[in-house]
Order: sequence, then structure tokens, then C-alpha cells
Amino acid sequence: MVKDKELVLFGGEKSWKASDWTASDDRVRGGKSQSYLETSDSAARFHGHLDIKTLGGAGFASQRTTAEDNTWDVSNYDGIILDLGKSDGKRYTFILKDELLPRNPDNGREQATISWEYDFTVSEDAAQAESSFVYIPWKELKPTYRGKEKETAKKFDTKNVKRFSIMMRRYAYQKNGLSSLCFVADLQ
Repeated sequence: MVKDKELVLFGGEKSWKASDWTASDDRVRGGKSQSYLETSDSAARFHGHLDIKTLGGAGFASQRTTAEDNTWDVSNYDGIILDLGKSDGKRYTFILKDELLPRNPDNGREQATISWEYDFTVSEDAAQAESSFVYIPWKELKPTYRGKEKETAKKFDTKNVKRFSIMMRRYAYQKNGLSSLCFVADLQ
């Protein structure tokens, strides 16, 4: 599909709003990881502390959009570009959701749905540069359910995106510690 124009979702010409984002860390399961999203007009800095000891190696720190009644139609685009500023060169996961269920009436918690994920690592050279880009085509997103790949998932609904997230979690080579990634998100 040929596109006439990029559409900036967050940052760039559209100011970031801190109130549009919230932490979704392993603290909900008793972990000690904690993430933050510091926003300026044109960019955001995702950072925090990843704890991989408390939950037996299952730590995660993430930020996600807060609006539960928002829907983004990204069907006129082939993917998303993360325009990265300075980075620590660690591995991150970009996540989209095309379905949100009502909260569980018994405990008020959000019910799990399929996540569409893309893992990326900023190269050492790019991490030192003033900026670099990660292009994530929709066709490269992997369906997961509670962090495990789900082979029988329906097709990703690009007309009905309900949530955007950025996450850092334990990978084989990552250790406890601080993380930092600056970015702007736009469609292409």
C-alpha cells in the first residue's frame, strides 16, 4: 500500500500528554520494577528500573496509553516508525492491542486479551547517535497472550487499535537495572 503522508500519533508536531500514559509494571503481581514516561512537547523518555529477581525472572516495566474508549484506525498505513533519540542499547517490546475487555467485576482488574508485540534492540552505534529509527510493519507483529506466543490468534485489526505500549522485560542477557529510551511514534 502506497502512503501519501506520515501521521504522527505521539510527539513530533503533536505534543505528548503525560496524562495519556500510565505505568503497567510487575508491581501488579508483587514485583518491584517501576517505569516512567517523561514527556516534553515533541518527545517522550521511557525509563525506569527492571527488577528480575523478585518474581523469579519474570519482571517487566511498561508504559501504556490510558484511554479505554479511544480507537485508532491505522489501516491506511503499513506500520509504525519509532523515531528514537538517545538510547541505552537494550531490548524493548512495542505492543498494540485491538481488544480491551471490561474489568473483572469481582476484583476490578483488567482482563487479559491478545497483545500484538514486536521486540527490538537499538544497535550500539544507533544508541550513541542523536537519533535513529525503528520501523515496525504490522505484518511483523506477533500475537501473544500473557507473554506467550499464541499461534491461533485472529488477524490483527488495524481499524480498531485500542492501546499502545512500550515495555522492557527480562530477556536472557538482561539484568536488573535502569533503562532509558526516548522516542516519537508516527505511522508510515
